Amino acid sequence: VIRAKVVGKKLMKDGPFGTMRYTVKQVKMYRGFQIMPHVQYIYTEASESLCGVKLEVNKYQYLITGRVYEGKVYTGLCNWYEKWDQLTPAQRKGLNHRYHLGCGCKIRPCYYLPCFATSKNECIWTDMLSNFGHSGYQAKHYACIQRVEGYCSWYRGWAPPDKTIINATDP
Repeated sequence: VIRAKVVGKKLMKDGPFGTMRYTVKQVKMYRGFQIMPHVQYIYTEASESLCGVKLEVNKYQYLITGRVYEGKVYTGLCNWYEKWDQLTPAQRKGLNHRYHLGCGCKIRPCYYLPCFATSKNECIWTDMLSNFGHSGYQAKHYACIQRVEGYCSWYRGWAPPDKTIINATDP
């Protein structure tokens, strides 16, 4: 998970449809230090129909998530990427102070009701009910964090989370 500005792009011909290689200037890394301490290139499919993402060169800073495979960072439409200035204050706060509290949690998408957590370390993600996905209200304003006795629940707020209670009224 990085914050970066795209400073170049090149179409690579290493696949049947090609791969786009974006050259990035990494501003900050939020996660992945152990695997790759610095990211210079981000790879994605050249075509959006194959889940490739289109990033603009020398225009915006982006939040980019992805995976590392054979020493390269890949991203796509199923990963979270967003223009940095379009992130909500809660998402920025989450990146810096909240999301790491949910590393032991699993987010289970809910596509239709009823939805239930099947273990104590799950948060039910209801943004999928309204077809908003990453841009839904829950994604923009809440963080799934681990609470007492390993239970995970959604947290919203600017104060440090109170780990002694579970707020069952949040989504």
